[in-house]
Amino acid sequence: MLRFVAAALTLLGAVVAFSLPAAAQESAPRTVVVIEVSGLLDPIELSYISSRTSDAVADGAMAIILQVNSPGHAVDTDELLELLDELDAAPIPVVVWVGQSGAKALGGAAHLVTVADFSAISTRGRVGEFGDIANPRLGASAASAAYADRAAGQDEAIAAGLVDELAPTVGELLLIMEREGILSDISVPVEGEDGLLSIAADVQVQFTKLPLTDQLFHTVASPAVAYLLLLVGLSMIMLDFFTGGIGVAGGVGLVCLLLSAYGLGVLDIRVWALVALIVAMLGFAIDLQTGVPRFWTVAGTVLLIVGSWSLYGAHDMSWITLVAGIGLTLAFMFSGMPALIRTRYGTSTLGREWMIGKMALAATDIDPEGLVVLEGANWRARVNRLTPLEAGDRARIVALEGLVVEVEPEEGGAVDYREMRGKKGSDESEDPSSEN
Repeated sequence: MLRFVAAALTLLGAVVAFSLPAAAQESAPRTVVVIEVSGLLDPIELSYISSRTSDAVADGAMAIILQVNSPGHAVDTDELLELLDELDAAPIPVVVWVGQSGAKALGGAAHLVTVADFSAISTRGRVGEFGDIANPRLGASAASAAYADRAAGQDEAIAAGLVDELAPTVGELLLIMEREGILSDISVPVEGEDGLLSIAADVQVQFTKLPLTDQLFHTVASPAVAYLLLLVGLSMIMLDFFTGGIGVAGGVGLVCLLLSAYGLGVLDIRVWALVALIVAMLGFAIDLQTGVPRFWTVAGTVLLIVGSWSLYGAHDMSWITLVAGIGLTLAFMFSGMPALIRTRYGTSTLGREWMIGKMALAATDIDPEGLVVLEGANWRARVNRLTPLEAGDRARIVALEGLVVEVEPEEGGAVDYREMRGKKGSDESEDPSSEN
């Protein structure tokens, strides 16, 4: 009897031991991980793809879908090939989908399709511009030669064998993956409100994207953002220099320059073009100091345009970004900066009252504006009461307005009139007849 009970308990334990894992396996979620790949393939993006692929394998995902919308890469070829090798060796299926509508996989991003177990493209998508990257999976095929410098649209890409099939949405892609044997038993009939049956994918789709901090640096490493941050940073530093002391503008400028430095360090730039942009800002600063647009303003404008146009080597910026960057910078230098400088230097806290009453020499004709020289420095001048002065005339400074000084002739000006008025008032106060 005891032997019978022991045998029964042993059999029951075996049944429980084998049945629990099976039940857990049946109840485990069936997951497909979608990794969003957008923007240039930079070190942050490559590291993220690698880590999320490892996590998906460890979590028992059924497959990985790389949702690609990228204009190219900003990493060394060796780093890109290392990622391709890692994806190629993944123990679960890796699918590359150039989506959503209008997405592109160009340059280094186009090579992702070469390691895919299955690839698809959405409507109006583009694939190509493989370049000269030595990817052994692409080899010397006709496709690599035909699309080394150009991209193919959706129909042409499928016909050329660059991708396998058209898939407008993730849902349709999942059903195509089941049909191709990559996924199994995921389609279920679904009855709509009108009573018609349709097929849906019974699988949990997990979308993943870069964390917030990584997304920030990934965004900064885009050509347009790095370029605009550079111009904003230089402009804010210049503004803080002219307004005296370190303030909010200087802090904002410093942060913008640091972020821009990271982005430009990742991207392919021409150093001489970067130097041209910096010199352009210095040129604007020189003429802002004198108060009159002259040679350095023209030189700064030319260097700004040339430097902006030629800043990137392998990357492109849209004409909208170029027009916005150049136009806003020029507007700031020609209109915003002078107004802000006048406002700042118009306060009495900078101790320039000593200039009032000093005699200067007209360096140019002043009618109504020109230049005067005071103690070896050029100042932008405006005549008081529209009394013109000729070059070489002595002029008295009577007022200050920002970086502009108001001047009048040495004789017969407002100062003499005020002195005469003061003297007259004094005489009247001493006149005994005034008491009547």
